Amino acid sequence: MLSMCLRLADLQKPEWKPQGARWVNGRSWIEPADVSTLVLEINDDHAPRVSVRVKEWKRGEADFISLTMAPGEARLSAGVFGTAPLYLVEGAAELNASWDLTELRPHLRADCLVPRVVARTLTRQHRYTSETLFDGVYRLTERASATFSASGLTIHYPEPAEHVLEPRSLRHGVDPLAVLDELLTDVVSDAPTATRCVGVELSGGADSGNIALAVKAVRFSDVHSFGLLVGGDIGASQRERRQVFVEHCGFRDMAIPAMQHPPFCPGGVRAVRKPHDPAGAFYQEAFDVVREQASGRRCEVIFTGSGGDEVNAHHSRTDAELPAPEPVPWLGLKAVRALAEVNEQLAPIPVLPVPTLMAFGMHNPGFLRAGVWPVSPLAHPQVVRFMEQLPHEHKRHKKLFRERLRRAGLPEWVAAPADPENFLEVLEKGLRAYGLPVLDDMVRDSVLVDLGYVDGKALAQAGSDARGSALVPDLLCDVLALEVGLRSLM
Repeated sequence: MLSMCLRLADLQKPEWKPQGARWVNGRSWIEPADVSTLVLEINDDHAPRVSVRVKEWKRGEADFISLTMAPGEARLSAGVFGTAPLYLVEGAAELNASWDLTELRPHLRADCLVPRVVARTLTRQHRYTSETLFDGVYRLTERASATFSASGLTIHYPEPAEHVLEPRSLRHGVDPLAVLDELLTDVVSDAPTATRCVGVELSGGADSGNIALAVKAVRFSDVHSFGLLVGGDIGASQRERRQVFVEHCGFRDMAIPAMQHPPFCPGGVRAVRKPHDPAGAFYQEAFDVVREQASGRRCEVIFTGSGGDEVNAHHSRTDAELPAPEPVPWLGLKAVRALAEVNEQLAPIPVLPVPTLMAFGMHNPGFLRAGVWPVSPLAHPQVVRFMEQLPHEHKRHKKLFRERLRRAGLPEWVAAPADPENFLEVLEKGLRAYGLPVLDDMVRDSVLVDLGYVDGKALAQAGSDARGSALVPDLLCDVLALEVGLRSLM
């Protein structure tokens, strides 16, 4: 991943020089993230050209951002992984870009939002697209390219990725468990780490459990596991499952009570108004603690179970219908009108599952900010391809994943728990204890209300109703998080 500022005037002569962590040419600069490697090649023949490639993998299908600069033009291209988005914004003969949206804060205006993106956010109809919340700020989606010249910034989408739409029959004698085991081990062993100190997100479920087995097989010198405990009876079962994994794999474990770090909690990123992406994850406060712990233990890489639900889905990518969104009674007129456009300007079908890429965009920048590179083996293109071809009976209820846990000698109550963990109690605590006061503040003064995206009276009524009900509507988290995120950037 990289951040940069390119001025067209500086592209006339390729006089790039290292300066600390950056490469500098006049008033232009390029800086890789701490966990990235930047390779710069200068061609100084009759047509000066500079090629920059930011690599994140040892070999094979590397995640990358490539940049080619010639007099009067710069071209960026993205790889297939989409580990973290690259955000782009043009100014006066200048292109600014960063994987960290907050680094572009001078170019972000809360009063210049894209209505359909706001409507998507408030109604949970998220879409994978080059558009962002902010007018004039774009996301470089997977395999896409962007050209910057005197004519401005142009985004070019790739052709739709090809996928196996129908599963295939297994050849005689093929053991799908052995194939999955080899694929995951290869991906984990190929992770970009020099000191061999790594972390594992370990929830106690089948997805992270399968990743834990692969990490154990690779035999890193130092492995730390991190997990958010959800509390209650479900949390007690989760704690016991995690302990079995930790002992089986020999990890050095850190369990973090998520109930102590719910959304909007005191001291969290939202409560202190620290600049952050308004489209960030609900549980950002809790995951920030995980990131701090991983960074404090000097983990270069953290392996996650992201993508497990998507690769085990039974539907094809073309025939699936999105569920109807829940009604949002506090939508303002501007958001209601924009709902008709939520499916416009979408990126083509990517190599990886769309929900996985969107989750990367919410979670992974936080790890990069902490100096930890996130790797999600279940979302590797080779694993995705294998799972697409697998007969449905091996994916239903994550059968293959659970069988791999059983074959490793783990008990049935760990391989197939009766009550998988969820964060609903954490969300309820955050909304009731800390979110409703934010709502009261919104009723008095709100960016979203002033811009017409939220109906202030309807929102106030929702807050009043929530105080008298057993549960706070979880959709309130979307509007509150968006409001607080926008304010943090003002």
